[in-house]
Amino acid sequence: MQRRQFIRIAGGGVVLAATAGAAGCSAQMPPQAIAAWQGPGEQPDLRRWVLGYAILAPHSHNLQSWLVDLRQPGEILLYCDLQRLLPETDPYSRQILMSQGTFLELLAMAARERGHRAEITLFPEGEFGAAGPDKRPVARIRLVADASVAPDPLFAQVLKRHTNRNAYEPQRAVPAAAWQAMADAVAPYPLRFGHVGLDQPAALATQRQVAAEAWRIELVTPRTVMESYKVIRVGAKEIATHRDGISLLDPKVVWLDRLGLFDRSQAPGPDDFATTSQIEDFNAKLASTPGFLWMLSDDNRRPTQVAAGRAYVRVQLAATAQGVVMQPLQQALQEYPEQAEPYRQIHQLLGATVPGQTVQMWARVGFAAPVPPAPRRGVEAHILRT
Repeated sequence: MQRRQFIRIAGGGVVLAATAGAAGCSAQMPPQAIAAWQGPGEQPDLRRWVLGYAILAPHSHNLQSWLVDLRQPGEILLYCDLQRLLPETDPYSRQILMSQGTFLELLAMAARERGHRAEITLFPEGEFGAAGPDKRPVARIRLVADASVAPDPLFAQVLKRHTNRNAYEPQRAVPAAAWQAMADAVAPYPLRFGHVGLDQPAALATQRQVAAEAWRIELVTPRTVMESYKVIRVGAKEIATHRDGISLLDPKVVWLDRLGLFDRSQAPGPDDFATTSQIEDFNAKLASTPGFLWMLSDDNRRPTQVAAGRAYVRVQLAATAQGVVMQPLQQALQEYPEQAEPYRQIHQLLGATVPGQTVQMWARVGFAAPVPPAPRRGVEAHILRT
């Protein structure tokens, strides 16, 4: 559910930073990479139609780790693509399981739109352990015709929902009605919603500080930075080929890559401009942020992580309906050793102090200019062929 941008020139030299989809970039996202955002169109198989919406769900690093087995008529088996994990920044795959939840929520909402109930059985062959996902399915889904189901009002926002990583309008407060709509969206799931805004400047400043330090730690830890480098897609051709990961379209970056001057083989040093400029840029964005939201759970079991993902995408859809944008801040919630102190701080700040209680989502919230959609690989890329 988060994408990052990293640029450095081979051998030191001049370093540039670019933002995927940022205002001012002259290059365009290749149409085939975002074709899925037009909706699935007519489909003879209802399963493919609902999947056409499910694949638009937010996913960490835009990895899209969803695999589905459609061989059993009337059934969808959802698996986690074991080649699309984040072992460095998400060592226990909590975020990956949340991303499975965002997928399931959009699938269920799409089914309701067509008068069907999605009967979802989580982990039909057993829950994953601490080691993370394995070859067992995440969920078994049956689409059951049900005249009693009503469309979900949030479904109207699915094609409009985009994560916004730009600077926000710093003095424009998120209105109470928007916070309430986001809180109401969580109601179907066992999570507690909280928020802070401009009316609590001290709390806002403290959360900005934690977010800034967590971001800095991730940037200066080589193995976590490289996890992002591995999924950078530079230029329209690469983006169209992969249709996932972190998209960079800045023309300067594209030319540097063509000249062999964009080094993706190693992480920049902590004092390199590629690192310090990103820290400064992100700190400026945090300073522009007029609000934060969070979701807490009483445990951190795999079904709870899936539920957290389902709740989060509902929150983002509710925000979209209110004209509000957001960006997840997962760095301080990640369980690798270097993040131990920000992890402790944010859990204490947000009231997750009882053993087992977990901050499943933390995000910056506000108002900003629209951004384009992220690439998607299309339904067929997610269907198992074995």
